[in-house]
Parts: sequence; structure tokens; C-alpha cells
Amino acid sequence: MDNLLGPGTTLGYCTNVHAGASWDETRKNLERHALRVKESVSPNEPMGIGLWLSARSARDVIDRVGIDHLKRWLDHCGLKAFTFNGFPHGDFHQPKVKHLVYQPDWGQTSRLDYTFDLIEILAGLMKEGEEGSISTLPLGWGKGGNSKIDIEKATANLLSVSDHLRRLEDESGKLIHLNLEPEPGCFLDCHQDVTAFFDDHLLKEGDKKSVLRYLRVCHDICHSAVMFEDQREAIDAYASSGIRIGKVQISSAIRIDFEQMNPDERVDALRQLQTFQEDRYLHQTVVRRTGTESIFFQDLPEALGEIAPDFRGELRVHFHVPLFLEREGAVGTTQAMVQEGMQTLLEKGEVKHYEVETYAWEVLPRDLQFEELSEGIAREIDWVKETFGQ
Repeated sequence: MDNLLGPGTTLGYCTNVHAGASWDETRKNLERHALRVKESVSPNEPMGIGLWLSARSARDVIDRVGIDHLKRWLDHCGLKAFTFNGFPHGDFHQPKVKHLVYQPDWGQTSRLDYTFDLIEILAGLMKEGEEGSISTLPLGWGKGGNSKIDIEKATANLLSVSDHLRRLEDESGKLIHLNLEPEPGCFLDCHQDVTAFFDDHLLKEGDKKSVLRYLRVCHDICHSAVMFEDQREAIDAYASSGIRIGKVQISSAIRIDFEQMNPDERVDALRQLQTFQEDRYLHQTVVRRTGTESIFFQDLPEALGEIAPDFRGELRVHFHVPLFLEREGAVGTTQAMVQEGMQTLLEKGEVKHYEVETYAWEVLPRDLQFEELSEGIAREIDWVKETFGQ
């Protein structure tokens, strides 16, 4: 869906919501779900998708299926793969993902090889003069002494991508940028981490013009909100440092403000929050008391084990919940932060690629799921169109 959020913009949804350990499985789920979404939200025009291909699927497209065949199939279906999600390398829908989604990290050659495969495929789908984007993990899991990432190697790998993308644009006229996606608990989990990494590593070691053109940020609003970032402040901080936001993932998190609740409401909120515990994905949780520093928990069960019914403060959980949901019972969401972030971004008018990225539909509490997954995705896209369409 082009130009909906301003001139030159494209809106789509991220297909990491569908299982796809292999290309055959990916195609089957796109035919089952994406085409139904398209019929609902964009029946007469191509519909944008943020295509997720696992490393196995990407290699399968290159070696067996053929990029030209993929392009013809997407065109036939009316699907426009304008951006790729290059974060999950392996099976994102296996029974237990948790920390596996951060492997391999950017210090490992297999992450670089996977990204080069995605670049090759995306470039083959693009026309001369078009712009494409790929989001990727923020180096890997862990901060400071808890990180096992080889930062020198990660820097070198990212700079090799920057050089590759510069040559690609020089030779083909196709602009692709790689977008680091800050996430709670990762080496880069807030805007300060990102700007420091650019200043201390990428810009120090690489060509400034190339780095700032081909290496950018994927601003996931859910992730930013969980870290209690002020949306305008974070977005302005990137701009002040010369770092571009190349892609935005429109996503919402769980938010509970215990400070505004009476004792019975706090008990109800904690009881309902327990229903969001599940075994597949990591749900980083940050709590903040008035006037104190934030406390970080790797996963929701850890937080629930520490929070007593008399807790006073605010809690936010990295659990992608439907964008149209402002509140469900005692549990609220960061929908207001989505609105704040999108309004700021649209005012600036610099970002061209937007994707709805609620991948957790299958692990939501049953009363929040739809009988047909495509119905929930379509409702989210409609909410974005109605709320932010220009």
C-alpha cells in the first residue's frame, strides 16, 4: 500500500507472523494468510509485505526456486516485498525460541552470509531506482560484561555489508539499507546504545558517508516503549547524530500502571498478566517505580516472581499485542506510545518503510485470538490506515 502514510511511503505487515522454516512452508502460509489479508485491505492494488525468510528458506530460493521465479510469483499474487525481516535466522515458530532468536550474532560469519543472501534476493525483486530495506538484530543478546559478542568482528561484518550495498547501488541504481533493530536486553537496546555504537565503532572504522547511507535503524515502537523511551526524544536523538531511521515496525506492548490502581485492581492485573506467560518467545519486562531506576527482567515469569500485589509503579512487557487494543480488562497497552511515535515520524516525513509487526498472535491468550489469523492482521492494518492515513 503505497503513499498511504505520505508521499513515497509503503505500508505492509511482517510475515514473520507465519511459520516458514522452509520456502515451501513459507509459500504455503503466504497463500493461506497473506492473500486473505490482501483481499480485505488492498483488493485492487498490490499489498506490501515485510518478507521473512529463514536462512534455510533464503538459501532455498537462491539455489532451487530462483529469485526470478519468486518475483513472478509475488507479482502474480499482488504482493510487494519492499522490506525484509532479517532478524530471525532459524525457525521462528519452533516450540521454544526464547534466546535462540539472537543467534547467530553479528560477530559470526553465518549472520553475515544470511544477510548477503537476503540482499541478493531483495535486489533481484527491485527495479532500478527503488529503495529496499532489511531489519536485523542489534548485534546480539546481552549488554556489557554479559555479552559474548565479538564487537570488533561485528563491526567489521557490518562495514562489509555497507561496502557491499554501496557497490550494489553504484552498479544497479538500487538502494538497500540494513537497519539495526534495538531490542530490550540486547547489546543495543535503546537509542543511546545505538548512537554510541555508531560513534565509537562504525563511524570510527568506516567511511562516514557510506555508513550513514547504508546502515540505519529499524525503530520498533514496542521495543522502544518497553525501554520507557520518550518517542520524540529517541527519534530526535537519531536525527541529531546523523543516523537515519530506515524502517519502522508499528507494534504495541503490554503496559500496566499499578500506581493508578487500588489493591484489588493490582491483584486482578497480576492475575491477568499471568495468562500472557508462554513458552515460545522471550518477553523481556521492565518495571519502574516513581523516582527510581528501571529494573530489567529477561522474561515475564521472572518479573511475576518478584512483583508483589502491593507494587507501586509501572510495568511494560515485550509482548506484541494487537495495535487496535488500548486495554483488555486490567491490562493496558502502549497504544498511546504508538500514536506518539507515528505522529512524530510522519511529521518529519523521512521514513519510507512501515510494517505492522505483531508476530505473537498464536501465543496470545485465547480470548484475544481470531478464528482466522488474517482477520486480526487485517484489522490491525485497517487501524493504522484509519489512525494515520494521509
